[in-house]
Amino acid sequence: MSSIQVRPATLRDAKGIAEIHVAAWQDAYKGLLPDAALDALSVQKRQAFWREAIDLCEPQVMVAHIDNELMGFVGFDRSRDKGTPSSTGEIWAMYANPIHWDKGVGLALWDAARDGLQEEGCTKVTLWSFLRNERALRFFDLAGFKRELGSAKTTEVAGTRLEELRLQRSLV
Repeated sequence: MSSIQVRPATLRDAKGIAEIHVAAWQDAYKGLLPDAALDALSVQKRQAFWREAIDLCEPQVMVAHIDNELMGFVGFDRSRDKGTPSSTGEIWAMYANPIHWDKGVGLALWDAARDGLQEEGCTKVTLWSFLRNERALRFFDLAGFKRELGSAKTTEVAGTRLEELRLQRSLV
């Protein structure tokens, strides 16, 4: 049996990343966002976004695969939050194709992002998660992330107001 490999994304991966991104949103956020909004998600628009991100290396994008079948991706870089030191990294996005959930994809992606952030000199990492995204919160709790008290904020996504909170953990 092959094991999960993680490598830097290439422009050729953009469509697969976009397909995973849309499928993960449609599954993970069912019940959080209106069905119409989830059904309207565009692989083409996400593909354009991820092509640009990969081309500019902002964020750094890595893909998890077995025998070149994409299973998930992670985007990470310096924190985008105002007032954070340059030694703080951020997981900008991390998704696995729902057919590969609970198979170690998230752990492989997290390990790659952690290593990449450490190589960049980051000593801390943060990420934002919807408060009602219990699957993600459970995963990141197991990965050692802690909820930042007082970080909760309301974000509007597809006309729906959702609570987000920031999670953080040390990289040293």
